Amino acid sequence: MLAALEHLGATARGVTSPQLFRADDGRVYVVKLQNNRLGPKVLANELIAVRLGEDLGLCFPPGGMIKLEEGLLARSRRLAAAGVAPGRHFASRYLSGTEYLCRHNVARAINRREMAGVMLLDHLAHNMDRTLNRRNLLLRREAHGWRIYAIDNSHFFRRAMWTEETLRLLKPRVRVNRHGVYGTLLHHYLQPEDFAPYLARVQSWSDAFLADIVAGVPAEWLPHAAERQAVVEFLAARREMAADIVTCLTAFIPGKRKQAMAGAVNS
Repeated sequence: MLAALEHLGATARGVTSPQLFRADDGRVYVVKLQNNRLGPKVLANELIAVRLGEDLGLCFPPGGMIKLEEGLLARSRRLAAAGVAPGRHFASRYLSGTEYLCRHNVARAINRREMAGVMLLDHLAHNMDRTLNRRNLLLRREAHGWRIYAIDNSHFFRRAMWTEETLRLLKPRVRVNRHGVYGTLLHHYLQPEDFAPYLARVQSWSDAFLADIVAGVPAEWLPHAAERQAVVEFLAARREMAADIVTCLTAFIPGKRKQAMAGAVNS
C-alpha cells in the first residue's frame, strides 16, 4: 500500500473533490477521500474496477489504496477543515500532459483496440459515465506514440450510492452506450475480434476470483457483508451475460466487420 507524503492541493474538477498527493514511491496520485460527498462506496467502486481492469490488461492508470497519516493531515488546514480522517483512501496515478479523447483525435491512439475491453467492462458494470463525462477518457503522448487512458470509475454499478436493490434490478439489463467516442470506435475503428480476448477472460473469472476482489475492499469503505455478497453475485451474473453484451455492442459495427461477429464470439 502507498503512503502519502505531501498534499499538493485539489484537482481542478470532480464531484468527489479529489486531491493530489505525492506518495512514498515519488509519484503523484489523484486521491479520492473516504468522506467525499458521494460516500465511501465511491472508493469501493474504484478499487473493484481497477482490480478487474488489471486482470483484463486495460488502459487504466495504476491505482489502489493509499494511507494518509494523522501528521500529514494536521499539516494541511484545508484537509483538517474538511474533516479528512487518517486511514486508507483510493489513489490513481496522476497523468500529466493529457488531452481529452474525442472523435477528432482518436485516430492518433496506438491502443484503440484496448478500448474493446474497457467498453466490455463498462457495460458489465453499467458505467455510463465514461462517455457522458467527456473528461473520463484521456489521450497522452508517450515514447511509443499516443495512448488512451480510461479514468474515474466512480459510477461503476451505475452510481456511487448503489444499494442491494439497485444491483438486483441492474443484473439482467443490457443497454448499449454509443455516446461520444464509444460510437466513433464502434463505427470506424473496432472490429468484432477485438472483443474476443476480453470476453474470454471475463468468462474465465471464477466465483472465488470475484469474491477475492470484493474481499480486498477495506471494511471502512464497504462495511456490510450483505452488500459485499450482493456485489459478488452481481459480477457473477454479469459474467454469464458477457457474450450477450458483446453481441449487442458489435451489432453496431457496420458492414463486413459485423458479419464476422459469430466467429469472434464463438472462437
